[in-house]
Amino acid sequence: MDLSDSQTEAVTHGQGPLLVTAGAGSGKTRTLTQRVIYLINSGISPRRIVAITFTNKAADEMRTRILANAKKARVGTNTPFIGTFHAFSASILRREAQAVGRQPNYVIFDDDDSLRLIKKVLKSFDLQGSKQYSAPNLMRVVSDIKTELKDVDTLGEFEKKVFEEYEDRLSQQNAFDFDDLIEKTVRLFQRSPAVLMKYQNKFDHVLVDEYQDINHAQYQLIKLLSGSHQNLSVVGDDQQSIYAFRGANIRTFLNFERDWPRAKIVHLGENYRSSGNIVKAAAGVIANNRLQIKKDLWTENPDGSLVAVIGAKTPGEEADIIAEKISGRGVKDSAVLYRTNAQSRALEQALNFHTIPYEIYGGVKFYERKEIKDILAPLRYASNPLDGLSRERIEKNFRKAVREELVSRLPKMGKQLGLMELIGYVLKTTDYFEYLAKQYDNAEDRTENVRELINFATEFKTLDRFLERVSLLQASDRINKSAQNAPVKLMTIHLAKGLEFDDVYIAGANEGVLPHHRSYFSDEDLEEERRLMYVAMTRAKDNLSIFFNGPASRFLYEIPPELIQFKRADDTTEEDIYLD
Repeated sequence: MDLSDSQTEAVTHGQGPLLVTAGAGSGKTRTLTQRVIYLINSGISPRRIVAITFTNKAADEMRTRILANAKKARVGTNTPFIGTFHAFSASILRREAQAVGRQPNYVIFDDDDSLRLIKKVLKSFDLQGSKQYSAPNLMRVVSDIKTELKDVDTLGEFEKKVFEEYEDRLSQQNAFDFDDLIEKTVRLFQRSPAVLMKYQNKFDHVLVDEYQDINHAQYQLIKLLSGSHQNLSVVGDDQQSIYAFRGANIRTFLNFERDWPRAKIVHLGENYRSSGNIVKAAAGVIANNRLQIKKDLWTENPDGSLVAVIGAKTPGEEADIIAEKISGRGVKDSAVLYRTNAQSRALEQALNFHTIPYEIYGGVKFYERKEIKDILAPLRYASNPLDGLSRERIEKNFRKAVREELVSRLPKMGKQLGLMELIGYVLKTTDYFEYLAKQYDNAEDRTENVRELINFATEFKTLDRFLERVSLLQASDRINKSAQNAPVKLMTIHLAKGLEFDDVYIAGANEGVLPHHRSYFSDEDLEEERRLMYVAMTRAKDNLSIFFNGPASRFLYEIPPELIQFKRADDTTEEDIYLD
């Protein structure tokens, strides 16, 4: 199977629980896939194996490899279950629908469906648009109850009333929301020993990829399903646990031996992806975390280039340097990674200026984001009252009293106020940040995008010059729309997990950005930010460049100095010196 000794040890493990702790680029998913193949080729019926992943893409790749290499696994009924937590739970709920108050032809509500249903519940209580009870906030409350398997009685009186009405309406429509799929399966197993035993007896082996990312409901599902035979094999990397905001709890991974005292532990420390200097630099950073299973990270790959660390004065200057470096190095398999979506504005602008084709991976380009269009529309109307499209957006997106004031006063305001005063007037009149908080689950990200637009506007003296520049940037954007599968990808670090690139450019490694200022009050949050830095660094195969445009991130000081090639933006040459 062309496996390392550690991988072989994990793949050929016999009965009982198995934890594979894997460093970045160490082939953990390949190891899990080979273990499924090994079990099947050893005589385990494919139908008695469950392999759970976090994405459909990972499941498809695993299925393809298993069907191609496992002798007794064939298309048809004699195949293992390979899919996501939600797909697995949905298949159980189809069979047990009546036991959970549904018909087998139930529908699954996505997040938009769920939010609309919450809004209808609030409307029925005559509280739609309430500042105290916003639909996104209540949706988070509902989701938290389900993913954490909390008792509904822990809610306040009103939240409990909303939750119960929401659940009743889901039942009336023969529907589950996305969180229900796992929560309702777990609740069914907990209250019905006969149903639980049925599925425990149905499967002999349960395997889970990316175990560090599971939430409490997923943890309970796995624990219940594997409880009788304890043939649970999990792989993961606690050093890449970066989804606490989705309910992932790193302690679930760290406590595996406590939960399964007979567990065999196998460490995969060899990185097959990155150059030696990148692996050593990333290892130097992540070694500072307290909450982790200590492991040696190493590679037999050549040392390669030193890690470039470059300081700039402003985000714009930083973005220009990144674009120049991409141009100079040759546009190939490259990624620019950043902590927050708002950082893409300066980067997109610089790449457009240098005519470098790029693609926003898993996101929307800055000037196509709804909140940016919402703020630009009143500004454009103030500059040009004949702009019918901007007026239409104002009338469509704001409540009657607000839109009437904007339409009547903006033409005059556009002549009387300076650019920043006009933006302030629009934000205050629309109460826009409050609007975002009430309407969107990701209000904080959207607010950061608006603040980045305001920051960009400070570079201009007049409204017309600002709007002209924005329009030209959008025109350049349209040129890049033809650049699907462009060699340069822009994405947040969260979206980069699991991917790899020849060249990686980490933008905005500043204190307050990475680590984010919201993490300052919690050691565990700071450690997750350090794991984000580690994930970003280990996406690089050949070249890693890290940039900052203000106070340098504390994480940069944790990279061993002999691995850094440091340069300030105004230096004429790069010198092998450490940050001063």
